[in-house]
Amino acid sequence: GLEAIDKARSSNPDVVVLDIMLPEIDGFQVCRTIREESTVPILLLSARGEEIDRVVGLELGADDFLVKPFAMRELVARVRAMLRRAKMVSASGEPEAVGGEPVPGLSSGPEGTSAGSADRETGKIACGDVAIDFPRRHAFVGGEMLDLKPREFDLLAYFVRQPSIVLTREALLREVWGYDYPVDSRTVDVHVRWLRQKIEDDPSQPSRIVTVRGHGYRFVTHVVG
Repeated sequence: GLEAIDKARSSNPDVVVLDIMLPEIDGFQVCRTIREESTVPILLLSARGEEIDRVVGLELGADDFLVKPFAMRELVARVRAMLRRAKMVSASGEPEAVGGEPVPGLSSGPEGTSAGSADRETGKIACGDVAIDFPRRHAFVGGEMLDLKPREFDLLAYFVRQPSIVLTREALLREVWGYDYPVDSRTVDVHVRWLRQKIEDDPSQPSRIVTVRGHGYRFVTHVVG
C-alpha cells in the first residue's frame, strides 16, 4: 500500500489501477491519499461486490470500480475509457467530448439559443445560479465555490451544459465517464447522490438535479433574483 503511494508520487501515472486488498494499508486508504494529491483517474479492483464497497470507493475519489473476476478485455476497455476522459480537457481548459469534438453547451443551441451563458475567452459558463470555470475547474452555486471531486465537477459541468434536457444514465456514462459499452448504471446514481449533497439546499428534495423516473436526470435552472 505504501509502495503504491510512493510510485504514484514518483512516476506521475496517466491512470491508477488499484486493488483494495493491499499490505500495510488497504486500497481505500491509498485511493484517498492519491486523490488528495492528484486528479489522476483511479480504477479500484475488489473481490467484494457489495454496494457499500462501491460507495466508499467512489466517495474516496475513485473514478470507477471493477469487481473480480473480470475479463481482461473489460479491464482494458475501462482503462481506455478513463484515459479518453482524462484527455477531454483541451489546452484552453474547455472540455471536449469523446472523439475530440467540442462538447455541446459552449456553442449556440437551436435557433440561436445557448445552453448557458458562456464566455469563450475565459472558458466560463453560467446557468442560473450555477457557474463553471473550466480552466480552473471550479464550480460555484450562488457565488460560493464548491468542494467537488474531479468526477463530481465533470458531472455538474455536463448537467450545466444541458439544462432542462432529460439525460439517461447511459448517456451520462458515455459522455461524462467515456464508456461506450454497458456498465453498472449505479455508478451514476452514487455520483448524483454525492453531488446533490453539495449543490442542493435540501438534498432529500432536490430542485437542481431532479430524477425523471424511468428515464434519468434533468438539470433545472434556478433563476438568479
